[in-house]
Order: sequence, then structure tokens, then C-alpha cells
Amino acid sequence: MEGAKLIIEEINREAEQKIRYILSEAEKQAEDIKAEAEKRARAKAEWILRKAQTQAEIEKQRIIANAKLEIRKKRLALQEEFINEVLKSLKERLANLPKDEYLGVVKDLMLQAVKELGEDRIRVSSNEATLQLIAEKLEEIKAFLNEKTGREIRIELGDKISTIGGVLVENADRTIRVDNTFEARIDRLESELRSRIAKVLFG
Repeated sequence: MEGAKLIIEEINREAEQKIRYILSEAEKQAEDIKAEAEKRARAKAEWILRKAQTQAEIEKQRIIANAKLEIRKKRLALQEEFINEVLKSLKERLANLPKDEYLGVVKDLMLQAVKELGEDRIRVSSNEATLQLIAEKLEEIKAFLNEKTGREIRIELGDKISTIGGVLVENADRTIRVDNTFEARIDRLESELRSRIAKVLFG
């Protein structure tokens, strides 16, 4: 009986050692698994964080770009509004030039047209007030044109047209015309005028 008891005790000791070993290995594996899981979790968290930071930066840049674009649009719209106001004021000023000053402008516009047409007989159209002024000062205008061109210029009064001022000059048979109305000249020079106005207003 004593021998059997010793054998049982020995078996129990071996069993306990194996159990302790198995438990130790299990704990070690559990720690390894936990450490690996934590490592993966940290890596994933860092990746998520980097991704979030990248997306946040992209979104920030998008918002900034959109804001800059909106500001630029508003600035351009405001500049356009100012430029249009200046052009409007310019047209109003041209439409209300003092008579003597306006006569000088009309003479210069007619001279430019005569030189461009290269003919001695011209037909002049404009608004009613301008045609009346030309009729009143016809001899003075002819003398001016004759002196400046060295030729005898004959002037025929043409049609009454819708314009704030200036003249529409044609050759005698009306096949060639030079539009020196204020509107036409502003249209031709609009790009340059806008550039100059913008420079004065906005630097």
C-alpha cells in the first residue's frame, strides 16, 4: 500500500508540474497575443489618425481655396461695378460738355474721320443737338478741316441718329463710314479704358 501511495503522489506531482507548465505557457502566449493585438491596434490607430489628419488638411485647403475664390469673385464684381460707374459718369460728362468744348471735340472727330476716309466730300450724322451745332458752325468747321488737311472739304448734314454725342461720318455715296460717336469710341477703347480705370482705382 505504501508503494502505491508513493506512486500516486509522484503522478500528482508530475501532473501539477505539467499543469503549471501549461498554465505558464498559456499565460505567455496570452501575453504575446495581447502584445501583438496592442501593437496592431496602435498601428491601426496611428494609421487612422494619419488618415484623419490628411483628410483634415485636404478639407482645410479646400475650404481656404474656396474662400479665396469667393473673395476674388467678390473683388472682381466690385471692381466691375466701380468701372461701370466710372464709364457711366464718363458718358454723362461727354453728353453734357459745354458747347465750346464740345465743338472742339466734334471738329477733331470729323478731322480724324476725313483723314481716315481720304475723301473731300463727307456726310455727317449725329443727334439733333450736334447736327444743329454743326449747321450753326459749318463755315468754322470747314475752315478748320481745310486748314488741317490742305484740301477743300465739303460737308453734307446727314441723318439724325441715336447717340449721346460725337459723329458718324460717311463718304458721299455712303459706302464707307467712320463711326466716331462717343459710344463707338468708348466701345473701341473699352479694354484700355477699363485697364486704366482699374489701375487708378485699385492700383
